[in-house]
Amino acid sequence: MIVEPNRSGYTAAGSGPRASEPRSSQPGDDGAATPVVRVLVADDHPIVRSGIVALLAAHPAIDVVGEAGDGQTAVDLAIELRPDVVLMDLQMPRLTGAEATELILRHDPTRRVLVLTTFETDDQILAAISAGASGYLLKAAPEDEIVTGILSAARGDTVLAPSIAASLVASMRRDSAPAPRLSPRETSVLQLVAAGRSNPEIARELFIGEATVKTHLLHVFEKLGVSDRTRAVTLALELGLLPR
Repeated sequence: MIVEPNRSGYTAAGSGPRASEPRSSQPGDDGAATPVVRVLVADDHPIVRSGIVALLAAHPAIDVVGEAGDGQTAVDLAIELRPDVVLMDLQMPRLTGAEATELILRHDPTRRVLVLTTFETDDQILAAISAGASGYLLKAAPEDEIVTGILSAARGDTVLAPSIAASLVASMRRDSAPAPRLSPRETSVLQLVAAGRSNPEIARELFIGEATVKTHLLHVFEKLGVSDRTRAVTLALELGLLPR
């Protein structure tokens, strides 16, 4: 897990309605009281949610103040209970985790939302981060990593699983990299691939050998960073290398 520290430190959230009896502050290593982190758990799978709650309830520095089985309930409870951290799944009914995160933070920008999910696609990650999530962890992470992530998020840190951090860096590099350039012949070959032509058909239509068609496609794959025809066509359309 990668943690980016926030120099401002952690300020405990104000009081509000609680779904359970709050725990008192716990003594730290130096004997000083450490604020207990109040957590709202949002996940639409009851068994998974119960397991997360049981894990967190066993930690003396965490107080689970509520549970939500859908995105809208997560928003409502976050406003009502004012937890320090909302532990948010992404795929939920009524509102997605990203939509719920945006609404929670629109109501109170100081709230911390930590995504805990099984999804790690670029679109899911970027949607959650764009919505204002304080971090992104995977459910497959070790239990102590999840607990540490919650405590870090409560302090104001940005928490990212290593695989998520790597994915974000790769995505930023792709976005900043100049678009690849295809030669006129490579473009012609890829246009015919997009039209559903086979390699022999492309060879006949362009009056070139089938081996030459394969060579052009390999060059296209290399330039676009893909490994198959479908992805090559899709990405070329996205980059504007082929007419729609």
